[in-house]
Amino acid sequence: MVSRAISILKGWEEDIAPGAEEIKGAVTRASKKSVTKYGSEKLPAGPDLSSSDEIIIVEGRADIITLMKSGINNTIAVEGTHVPKTIMELTKKKGKTIIAFLDGDRGGDLILRELMQVAQVDYIARAPKGKEVEDLTRHEITKALQAKIPAEQALALVKGRSSKQKQTRKSTRSKSRESKRDKPSRRKEPRSRERKTTTRTSTVDAVFLEKVKEIKETFQAVLYSEEQKIIDQCGVADLAQTLERTNDVTTVVFDGVVTQRLVDIAAEKKIETLIAAAVVDLDNKPRGVKIITFEDVK
Repeated sequence: MVSRAISILKGWEEDIAPGAEEIKGAVTRASKKSVTKYGSEKLPAGPDLSSSDEIIIVEGRADIITLMKSGINNTIAVEGTHVPKTIMELTKKKGKTIIAFLDGDRGGDLILRELMQVAQVDYIARAPKGKEVEDLTRHEITKALQAKIPAEQALALVKGRSSKQKQTRKSTRSKSRESKRDKPSRRKEPRSRERKTTTRTSTVDAVFLEKVKEIKETFQAVLYSEEQKIIDQCGVADLAQTLERTNDVTTVVFDGVVTQRLVDIAAEKKIETLIAAAVVDLDNKPRGVKIITFEDVK
Protein backbone atom coordinates (compact mmCIF):
# COMPACT_ATOMS: atom_id res chain seq x y z
CA MET A 1 0.00 0.00 0.00
CA VAL A 2 2.84 2.39 0.88
CA SER A 3 4.63 1.49 -2.33
CA ARG A 4 1.48 2.20 -4.33
CA ALA A 5 1.03 5.62 -2.65
CA ILE A 6 4.62 6.60 -3.45
CA SER A 7 4.09 5.58 -7.07
CA ILE A 8 0.91 7.65 -7.36
CA LEU A 9 2.57 10.72 -5.77
CA LYS A 10 5.54 10.44 -8.09
CA GLY A 11 3.27 10.25 -11.11
CA TRP A 12 1.34 13.33 -9.96
CA GLU A 13 4.53 15.32 -9.55
CA GLU A 14 5.68 14.41 -13.04
CA ASP A 15 2.43 14.70 -14.95
CA ILE A 16 0.22 17.13 -13.05
CA ALA A 17 2.00 19.43 -10.61
CA PRO A 18 3.40 22.63 -12.18
CA GLY A 19 7.13 23.26 -12.06
CA ALA A 20 8.80 26.37 -10.66
CA GLU A 21 8.85 28.07 -14.08
CA GLU A 22 5.16 27.34 -14.64
CA ILE A 23 4.25 28.77 -11.25
CA LYS A 24 6.37 31.86 -11.92
CA GLY A 25 4.74 32.29 -15.33
CA ALA A 26 1.26 31.98 -13.88
CA VAL A 27 1.98 34.57 -11.19
CA THR A 28 3.49 36.95 -13.75
CA ARG A 29 0.48 36.62 -16.06
CA ALA A 30 -1.91 37.21 -13.17
CA SER A 31 -0.07 40.31 -11.96
CA LYS A 32 0.73 41.78 -15.36
CA LYS A 33 -1.65 44.64 -16.04
CA SER A 34 -1.44 47.33 -18.64
CA VAL A 35 -2.60 50.92 -18.95
CA THR A 36 -6.15 51.13 -20.30
CA LYS A 37 -8.15 53.93 -21.93
CA TYR A 38 -11.17 55.57 -20.33
CA GLY A 39 -14.01 57.75 -21.56
CA SER A 40 -14.79 59.37 -24.89
CA GLU A 41 -11.43 61.14 -24.84
CA LYS A 42 -9.63 57.81 -24.28
CA LEU A 43 -7.59 59.07 -21.34
CA PRO A 44 -4.84 56.80 -19.97
CA ALA A 45 -6.11 54.98 -16.89
CA GLY A 46 -5.21 52.22 -14.48
CA PRO A 47 -6.96 48.85 -14.96
CA ASP A 48 -8.92 49.13 -11.69
CA LEU A 49 -10.31 52.62 -12.29
CA SER A 50 -13.92 51.66 -13.02
CA SER A 51 -14.24 49.20 -10.13
CA SER A 52 -12.65 51.38 -7.44
CA ASP A 53 -14.47 53.70 -5.04
CA GLU A 54 -11.31 55.81 -4.79
CA ILE A 55 -9.90 57.53 -7.88
CA ILE A 56 -6.46 59.11 -8.18
CA ILE A 57 -6.04 61.82 -10.81
CA VAL A 58 -2.50 62.33 -12.09
CA GLU A 59 -0.98 64.54 -14.76
CA GLY A 60 0.28 62.08 -17.38
CA ARG A 61 0.55 58.50 -18.61
CA ALA A 62 4.04 58.12 -17.15
CA ASP A 63 2.59 58.86 -13.69
CA ILE A 64 0.08 56.04 -14.14
CA ILE A 65 2.83 53.57 -15.04
CA THR A 66 4.89 54.63 -12.00
CA LEU A 67 1.92 54.14 -9.67
CA MET A 68 1.07 50.78 -11.24
CA LYS A 69 4.60 49.58 -10.44
CA SER A 70 3.75 50.33 -6.82
CA GLY A 71 0.50 48.36 -7.06
CA ILE A 72 -1.80 51.38 -7.45
CA ASN A 73 -4.17 50.78 -10.36
CA ASN A 74 -7.12 53.13 -9.71
CA THR A 75 -5.70 56.08 -11.66
CA ILE A 76 -6.53 58.37 -14.57
CA ALA A 77 -4.41 61.03 -16.28
CA VAL A 78 -5.34 64.57 -17.28
CA GLU A 79 -2.93 64.36 -20.24
CA GLY A 80 -2.46 68.02 -21.02
CA THR A 81 -2.65 71.53 -19.69
CA HIS A 82 -6.42 71.61 -19.28
CA VAL A 83 -8.86 69.29 -17.50
CA PRO A 84 -10.80 67.10 -19.97
CA LYS A 85 -14.57 66.72 -19.84
CA THR A 86 -14.12 63.04 -18.98
CA ILE A 87 -12.36 63.99 -15.73
CA MET A 88 -15.05 66.53 -14.86
CA GLU A 89 -17.81 63.95 -15.26
CA LEU A 90 -15.89 61.22 -13.45
CA THR A 91 -15.33 63.36 -10.35
CA LYS A 92 -19.04 64.06 -10.05
CA LYS A 93 -20.05 60.41 -9.78
CA LYS A 94 -21.67 59.54 -6.45
CA GLY A 95 -19.80 57.34 -4.03
CA LYS A 96 -16.35 58.17 -5.43
CA THR A 97 -13.52 59.68 -3.39
CA ILE A 98 -11.35 61.81 -5.64
CA ILE A 99 -7.66 62.37 -4.95
CA ALA A 100 -5.49 64.52 -7.21
CA PHE A 101 -1.83 63.46 -7.05
CA LEU A 102 0.14 66.28 -8.67
CA ASP A 103 3.73 67.26 -9.40
CA GLY A 104 5.48 69.48 -6.89
CA ASP A 105 5.99 72.39 -9.30
CA ARG A 106 4.15 75.36 -10.80
CA GLY A 107 2.49 73.10 -13.35
CA GLY A 108 0.96 71.13 -10.50
CA ASP A 109 -0.25 74.41 -8.95
CA LEU A 110 -2.01 75.40 -12.17
CA ILE A 111 -3.72 72.04 -12.59
CA LEU A 112 -4.82 72.17 -8.95
CA ARG A 113 -6.48 75.55 -9.50
CA GLU A 114 -8.22 74.35 -12.65
CA LEU A 115 -9.39 71.11 -11.04
CA MET A 116 -10.94 73.13 -8.24
CA GLN A 117 -12.56 75.29 -10.88
CA VAL A 118 -14.21 72.60 -13.00
CA ALA A 119 -14.24 69.36 -11.00
CA GLN A 120 -15.14 68.01 -7.56
CA VAL A 121 -11.96 66.93 -5.79
CA ASP A 122 -11.83 65.70 -2.20
CA TYR A 123 -8.11 65.47 -1.45
CA ILE A 124 -4.80 66.68 -2.86
CA ALA A 125 -1.47 64.84 -2.67
CA ARG A 126 1.71 66.45 -3.98
CA ALA A 127 5.10 65.15 -5.00
CA PRO A 128 7.98 66.69 -3.03
CA LYS A 129 8.82 70.23 -4.11
CA GLY A 130 10.50 70.29 -7.51
CA LYS A 131 9.80 66.60 -8.20
CA GLU A 132 7.40 64.92 -10.61
CA VAL A 133 5.17 61.98 -9.71
CA GLU A 134 6.66 59.81 -12.45
CA ASP A 135 10.12 60.04 -10.81
CA LEU A 136 9.05 59.06 -7.29
CA THR A 137 10.08 55.86 -5.50
CA ARG A 138 7.53 53.51 -3.95
CA HIS A 139 8.33 54.97 -0.52
CA GLU A 140 7.87 58.56 -1.74
CA ILE A 141 4.56 57.67 -3.40
CA THR A 142 3.23 56.04 -0.23
CA LYS A 143 4.38 58.96 1.91
CA ALA A 144 2.83 61.56 -0.42
CA LEU A 145 -0.55 59.79 -0.56
CA GLN A 146 -0.61 59.34 3.21
CA ALA A 147 0.04 63.07 3.58
CA LYS A 148 -2.91 64.09 1.37
CA ILE A 149 -4.95 67.04 2.62
CA PRO A 150 -8.44 68.39 1.85
CA ALA A 151 -8.55 70.11 -1.54
CA GLU A 152 -9.61 73.52 -0.21
CA GLN A 153 -6.72 73.51 2.24
CA ALA A 154 -4.26 72.60 -0.52
CA LEU A 155 -5.55 75.44 -2.69
CA ALA A 156 -5.15 77.90 0.18
CA LEU A 157 -1.53 76.82 0.55
CA VAL A 158 -0.91 77.34 -3.18
CA LYS A 159 -2.45 80.81 -3.03
CA GLY A 160 -0.41 81.70 0.03
CA ARG A 161 2.78 80.52 -1.63
CA SER A 162 1.92 82.47 -4.78
CA SER A 163 1.38 85.65 -2.76
CA LYS A 164 4.73 85.23 -1.02
CA GLN A 165 6.49 84.67 -4.32
CA LYS A 166 4.93 87.84 -5.75
CA GLN A 167 5.99 89.83 -2.67
CA THR A 168 9.50 88.46 -3.00
CA ARG A 169 9.66 89.39 -6.69
CA LYS A 170 8.30 92.84 -5.91
CA SER A 171 10.89 93.32 -3.14
CA THR A 172 13.66 92.13 -5.46
CA ARG A 173 12.60 94.55 -8.20
CA SER A 174 12.43 97.38 -5.68
CA LYS A 175 15.94 96.67 -4.41
CA SER A 176 17.18 96.44 -7.98
CA ARG A 177 15.71 99.86 -8.80
CA GLU A 178 17.25 101.36 -5.67
CA SER A 179 20.60 99.88 -6.60
CA LYS A 180 20.36 101.36 -10.09
CA ARG A 181 19.50 104.78 -8.68
CA ASP A 182 22.58 104.66 -6.43
CA LYS A 183 24.83 103.96 -9.39
CA PRO A 184 25.80 106.78 -11.75
CA SER A 185 23.91 106.39 -15.00
CA ARG A 186 25.89 106.70 -18.20
CA ARG A 187 22.82 107.30 -20.32
CA LYS A 188 19.11 107.77 -19.93
CA GLU A 189 16.73 104.90 -20.50
CA PRO A 190 14.72 105.35 -23.68
CA ARG A 191 11.26 106.76 -23.02
CA SER A 192 9.76 103.97 -25.07
CA ARG A 193 10.98 101.45 -22.47
CA GLU A 194 9.40 103.45 -19.64
CA ARG A 195 6.08 103.40 -21.46
CA LYS A 196 6.41 99.67 -22.08
CA THR A 197 6.48 98.86 -18.36
CA THR A 198 3.14 100.60 -17.82
CA THR A 199 1.30 99.48 -20.93
CA ARG A 200 -0.47 96.50 -19.36
CA THR A 201 -1.78 98.41 -16.35
CA SER A 202 -2.97 101.37 -18.41
CA THR A 203 -5.09 99.12 -20.65
CA VAL A 204 -7.21 97.89 -17.70
CA ASP A 205 -9.94 100.28 -16.60
CA ALA A 206 -10.33 101.24 -12.95
CA VAL A 207 -13.60 99.34 -12.54
CA PHE A 208 -11.86 96.08 -13.42
CA LEU A 209 -8.86 96.84 -11.21
CA GLU A 210 -11.17 97.30 -8.25
CA LYS A 211 -13.04 94.11 -9.04
CA VAL A 212 -9.77 92.16 -9.17
CA LYS A 213 -8.98 93.27 -5.62
CA GLU A 214 -12.50 92.43 -4.49
CA ILE A 215 -12.76 88.88 -5.81
CA LYS A 216 -9.22 87.63 -5.12
CA GLU A 217 -9.22 84.30 -3.27
CA THR A 218 -13.02 83.99 -3.64
CA PHE A 219 -13.33 81.79 -6.76
CA GLN A 220 -15.94 84.17 -8.12
CA ALA A 221 -16.52 85.43 -11.65
CA VAL A 222 -18.08 88.70 -12.81
CA LEU A 223 -19.38 89.32 -16.34
CA TYR A 224 -19.43 92.85 -17.77
CA SER A 225 -21.18 94.52 -20.69
CA GLU A 226 -19.57 96.97 -23.10
CA GLU A 227 -20.77 99.79 -20.82
CA GLN A 228 -18.87 98.15 -17.92
CA LYS A 229 -22.12 97.20 -16.21
CA ILE A 230 -22.33 93.87 -14.37
CA ILE A 231 -24.45 91.41 -16.36
CA ASP A 232 -24.05 88.35 -14.15
CA GLN A 233 -21.96 86.81 -11.35
CA CYS A 234 -21.21 83.18 -10.58
CA GLY A 235 -18.66 80.78 -9.14
CA VAL A 236 -15.79 79.88 -11.45
CA ALA A 237 -16.98 76.27 -11.52
CA ASP A 238 -20.12 77.51 -13.33
CA LEU A 239 -18.38 80.11 -15.51
CA ALA A 240 -18.29 78.13 -18.75
CA GLN A 241 -22.01 77.30 -18.60
CA THR A 242 -22.89 80.87 -17.60
CA LEU A 243 -20.95 82.29 -20.55
CA GLU A 244 -22.60 79.90 -22.98
CA ARG A 245 -26.09 81.08 -22.02
CA THR A 246 -25.28 84.80 -21.59
CA ASN A 247 -25.06 87.36 -24.38
CA ASP A 248 -23.49 90.81 -24.74
CA VAL A 249 -20.54 90.07 -22.45
CA THR A 250 -17.34 91.92 -23.37
CA THR A 251 -15.17 91.45 -20.26
CA VAL A 252 -14.91 88.71 -17.63
CA VAL A 253 -13.02 89.11 -14.35
CA PHE A 254 -12.63 85.87 -12.40
CA ASP A 255 -10.51 84.25 -9.71
CA GLY A 256 -9.69 81.19 -11.73
CA VAL A 257 -7.65 79.83 -14.60
CA VAL A 258 -8.02 80.73 -18.26
CA THR A 259 -8.44 77.39 -20.01
CA GLN A 260 -8.73 76.47 -23.67
CA ARG A 261 -12.44 75.82 -23.19
CA LEU A 262 -13.03 79.32 -21.78
CA VAL A 263 -10.99 80.91 -24.56
CA ASP A 264 -12.98 79.02 -27.20
CA ILE A 265 -16.27 80.14 -25.64
CA ALA A 266 -15.00 83.72 -25.40
CA ALA A 267 -14.09 83.72 -29.09
CA GLU A 268 -17.47 82.30 -30.06
CA LYS A 269 -19.36 84.83 -27.90
CA LYS A 270 -17.21 87.78 -29.08
CA ILE A 271 -15.88 88.42 -25.57
CA GLU A 272 -12.97 90.83 -25.81
CA THR A 273 -11.12 90.46 -22.48
CA LEU A 274 -10.54 87.74 -19.88
CA ILE A 275 -8.93 88.91 -16.63
CA ALA A 276 -8.02 85.95 -14.42
CA ALA A 277 -5.73 84.68 -11.67
CA ALA A 278 -3.70 82.50 -14.04
CA VAL A 279 -3.57 81.01 -17.51
CA VAL A 280 -2.55 77.55 -18.72
CA ASP A 281 -0.64 76.87 -21.93
CA LEU A 282 -3.16 77.28 -24.73
CA ASP A 283 -3.21 75.26 -27.93
CA ASN A 284 -5.08 77.98 -29.78
CA LYS A 285 -5.33 81.63 -28.77
CA PRO A 286 -7.82 83.62 -30.89
CA ARG A 287 -6.63 87.11 -31.83
CA GLY A 288 -9.87 88.72 -30.74
CA VAL A 289 -9.56 87.63 -27.10
CA LYS A 290 -7.23 89.56 -24.80
CA ILE A 291 -5.96 87.62 -21.78
CA ILE A 292 -4.67 89.43 -18.69
CA THR A 293 -3.63 87.89 -15.35
CA PHE A 294 -4.05 89.47 -11.92
CA GLU A 295 -0.29 89.84 -11.74
CA ASP A 296 -0.34 91.94 -14.92
CA VAL A 297 -2.76 94.50 -13.52
CA LYS A 298 -0.86 95.18 -10.27
